[in-house]
Amino acid sequence: MSKPSTGALSLALIPFAAMCFSVPLWDRIDPMILGLPFNLFWLIAWIVLSSLCMWGAYRVETARNAGRLP
Repeated sequence: MSKPSTGALSLALIPFAAMCFSVPLWDRIDPMILGLPFNLFWLIAWIVLSSLCMWGAYRVETARNAGRLP
């Protein structure tokens, strides 16, 4: 088992930072998007985008480990 690459860690931390540290930027109700308050839409969007970031991290790691077959 090897340590994850910096690229994979960066991709994994993007959703965490977007959901946790950006609260002061989007903490409002007024703009409604698809009938949802902006803050709820932001969180739902990042739940979906988290899967894409994790897929990207997986791709980075599999490409890195492709040459290390035992």
